[in-house]
Amino acid sequence: MAQKKEERQVEHIEERSTPRTPVIYEIVRRYGEEEMERPATSLWWSGLAAGLSMSFSLLAMALLEMHLPQADWRSLVRSAGYPIGFLMVVLGRQQLFTENTITVVLPVIAEPTRQNFWRAGRMWAIVLVANLVGTLFAALFCTFTPVLDNDVRAAMMSIARESMDHDGFGLLFRGITAGFLMAATVWLIPASSAAQFQIVAIMTYLISLSGAAHIVAGSVEAFFLLANGGLGIGQLVGRFFVPVLAGNIIGGTVLFAMLSYAQVMKEI
Repeated sequence: MAQKKEERQVEHIEERSTPRTPVIYEIVRRYGEEEMERPATSLWWSGLAAGLSMSFSLLAMALLEMHLPQADWRSLVRSAGYPIGFLMVVLGRQQLFTENTITVVLPVIAEPTRQNFWRAGRMWAIVLVANLVGTLFAALFCTFTPVLDNDVRAAMMSIARESMDHDGFGLLFRGITAGFLMAATVWLIPASSAAQFQIVAIMTYLISLSGAAHIVAGSVEAFFLLANGGLGIGQLVGRFFVPVLAGNIIGGTVLFAMLSYAQVMKEI
């Protein structure tokens, strides 16, 4: 009787305990393996859906911006709209490029074969292009259709200009921050159980509040500025796209994914 009671206590403790680091690593690695095996068509449409979903972050922030007074705490409240797009993407299991900076990289680090490099590169290319096509369509839709009131469109322009108010060097380092935080979000989800909503909301809220630069969420703003004449193509590519993409990859892959592998490589 005492032995059964002890066994139930051990099971209860294990159920309530956070998974060990090698377990989290294996969950994320297997997820990356599964995603790399998906057909290109599935990846494309999932990535396109993610790009469209991400546009709702800018819309939510603009709606909050419209109703906030001029105050020091204005950005604290406005940033609460930023997680909306990420929640739609992550909880809906849509493909977001910055999630893949860790999920598909862990299998490559574990087995750096030519096939794995090709599969990872294929997935990165498909998902990134699909994400950007989705955000471009959303920006054009918001600009050239009567879907938004003028006040909402003006608020979106204001937020977009503010996010682009940095040079390429500054956006590179802001991109590193966002890449690291997004990879950390992916790493935390397997241990969060029923708290996935809170994890995604808190981590992405921090991205917005810190002024970090995310290649997909930021591309909605950049394309919106481009469509409304507030940004040139050269500035879009040279000042935003290249440095932010590089920063996200450095933060998510070179820093977080490498560190995640290093802490378990002797245990797997």
